[in-house]
Amino acid sequence: MADKPSRALVLYGDGLAQFVNPSHTHIHSLASKGSCGFLSLPNSPPSESEDGRIVREFAQLLDACEAYHNMSGEDTVKVEYEEKSVMQTIAERFMGMRAAIVTSNSSLKSLGGKLGFTMLQLNELLDKTHPLAEPLLDVVAPELLKLLGLQEGKTSETSQFDLVFVHIGAGENTNSQNDIEYVNGLMIIIPAYQFWSLEMKIILVFHCFLPRQSYIMKGGNLRKNIRHHCPMLIAQWQSAVTRKDMAETFSFKAFKEHGGNLTIPADRFLHEVAFKIWKAPKYGA
Repeated sequence: MADKPSRALVLYGDGLAQFVNPSHTHIHSLASKGSCGFLSLPNSPPSESEDGRIVREFAQLLDACEAYHNMSGEDTVKVEYEEKSVMQTIAERFMGMRAAIVTSNSSLKSLGGKLGFTMLQLNELLDKTHPLAEPLLDVVAPELLKLLGLQEGKTSETSQFDLVFVHIGAGENTNSQNDIEYVNGLMIIIPAYQFWSLEMKIILVFHCFLPRQSYIMKGGNLRKNIRHHCPMLIAQWQSAVTRKDMAETFSFKAFKEHGGNLTIPADRFLHEVAFKIWKAPKYGA
């Protein structure tokens, strides 16, 4: 365990795992340094739109499915929940956590706002004296670090946020090849100061394992809506804390054969991050 609270930066490459290739050395470098595994998701509803998928899967990462279904107008009686409760903000759920989401997706902005996240866009991080500038790596990266109190190689005792999500990719009007290059570039410009997490989704099928894995269980009962294909790939690293596994590349094959985290439900991800930055007690074993 670290001797003081960390701050977390999460890069979410939505739908980009299939575009990772050997030239993306900085992405592979994170996988080789950290702990790798999978996040399982529920099955997609019939006739789901791409925008709906983006928000629903992100809601899973935030363990905020009820908020998503309320926002989308679905009858929550038909959705599986252990209990219904008043929607809590991120700060109320995790010991005053201050968190931001960087995204250009309007629906995701709406969800994050309801959950108490500060919603930002990449172009809002640019120097206001150059409003027409592109969100260049060497401009955006220092601004992302500044949000977490990291500037010019130094860590401030205070910061604007404890956790920052950066949502890159997905949507009908994006260029996936450019997006994966952007993620790879960010990872070399932004040093891994505190806690890194990189997630991407890939369309491959899990093999069946016996006995049953914990990701298909909840409260001692089987989860009824587990998708055994198209998992999220996740690599994370925290200085002096993360246990390094044997995975050397960011790929389904490497994570399956050599990853240390195996598979957990996507709705447990935020709880893991909150624990790492001292905003939640450890759950489970």
